[in-house]
Amino acid sequence: MSFVMTTAPRSWFAYISGLLGVLSLLGVLCFHFPELLTSRDFRNVYTETFARQVLLIGLMAAFVLGTLAILRGRNRGVAMLGVGCATLAVLLGGTQVEFDAINPTPYSLGLDWFVISLFFSALVFVPIERMLGRSDQSPLRPQWRTDIAYFFLSHLLVQFILIAVTTSTSTVDALVASQLMKAAIQALPLWLQFLLAVFFADLFQSLLHRMYHNLPWLWRFHAIHHSSQQMDWLAGSRMHLFEVVLTRSAVLLPLVVLGFSTSALNAYVLLVGLQAVLAHANLRTRFGWLERVLVLPRYHHWHHAREKGYIDVNYAIHLPLIDMMMGTFKLPRDDSWPQEYGVMKSESVPDSFIKQQVSPFLPVRPG
Repeated sequence: MSFVMTTAPRSWFAYISGLLGVLSLLGVLCFHFPELLTSRDFRNVYTETFARQVLLIGLMAAFVLGTLAILRGRNRGVAMLGVGCATLAVLLGGTQVEFDAINPTPYSLGLDWFVISLFFSALVFVPIERMLGRSDQSPLRPQWRTDIAYFFLSHLLVQFILIAVTTSTSTVDALVASQLMKAAIQALPLWLQFLLAVFFADLFQSLLHRMYHNLPWLWRFHAIHHSSQQMDWLAGSRMHLFEVVLTRSAVLLPLVVLGFSTSALNAYVLLVGLQAVLAHANLRTRFGWLERVLVLPRYHHWHHAREKGYIDVNYAIHLPLIDMMMGTFKLPRDDSWPQEYGVMKSESVPDSFIKQQVSPFLPVRPG
């Protein structure tokens, strides 16, 4: 007699409950400590009523889905985590937490940015990737916890990252900016400013991106981003904090120095957020000729391909035109996709978040 061990399929009810329960608890903490835990800039984007409604939906869904998973006997530990966190959130006040006017503080964390961004990103991209995914992979694929850690930290520290980026760009702006050039740029129609902002930012970012690949000391930081062996909407979050600050500074530098209007900069920032997620997404959709106009999933996936012929190509993040100008454009005409992703020597990048943050600063091991 032989025994075959099988792994029971995961309960999506349990995992959704776990996610929503944890996010609901973090949301309640944001209501209790808004000055410390919420981002001043992001608070201007949403209303208190909106935040309370999202919290209510999260709490209700965590309770209902978690209870169903427990009754079905599927992933009870995860389901109990969701129900437990939601229960604690209610005991701490739930949607009824009151707070006084939020006083300005020099520093704050972006926990609200993390909670709302993760909630809506998962709500949109998880179903889309399940229906239209090129690879039949679960959102809970290997190393998803590492990428969630990157997603969490980059959102939590958003104000500190912005301070570092703003300080570096403002310093250069004060030294080299031309008021005549700024006036000429701002006199242009907003749509033209936006297009020019995309072009110049992508040009600077692509040049820096190429340096990441060709300078060994910079590659040690950038290799962490390329260490993802599964591509999806969350994979793009995997970036060393040093690279985040350096890249965002390089991207914003030409826009600040040239003097683009605030509206043009805000429009560009929205594009960056959307395209960064879309370019890494697990989508099989064919875009045809548009893939040679805009950076879309297949184009950027080939940049992440674990193939020698694609190590030094497709650096642009917005416009393939930039790669065409640099001679680094490469895209198969047969609509094929990479078979493997990741760095050529997978052992050169550790798996855990902490080790990945530390490893670029450690001596290089011989051999």
